[in-house]
Amino acid sequence: MDDDKPITEQAMDTITNAVEATKDAAVTAVKQVKKAAKKVAKKVAPKKAAKKKAKKATKQAAKKTTKKAAKKSSKKAAKKATKKSAKKAAKKATKSKKAKKAKR
Repeated sequence: MDDDKPITEQAMDTITNAVEATKDAAVTAVKQVKKAAKKVAKKVAPKKAAKKKAKKATKQAAKKTTKKAAKKSSKKAAKKATKKSAKKAAKKATKSKKAKKAKR
């Protein structure tokens, strides 16, 4: 410390130097944190995108399979219904023929 300068001025200089050093340290710390964050982001981003894509694909696949299953079941139901109605009609015809024969 200088003996020529008054104590208050010396104290102010010391405080100013400390503040500047702290500021510089903070700036470098922020830079390092940003750099590290960028590195992590580079590693994580592709994984996240892939995960999102996979999730979307599974959702779409599930949608597709449910649609297909619904279509198939509706087709089967329609087929069954036509078969049943044909059988009923045939039964009715034979019944009515029998009834007509019985009337004679």
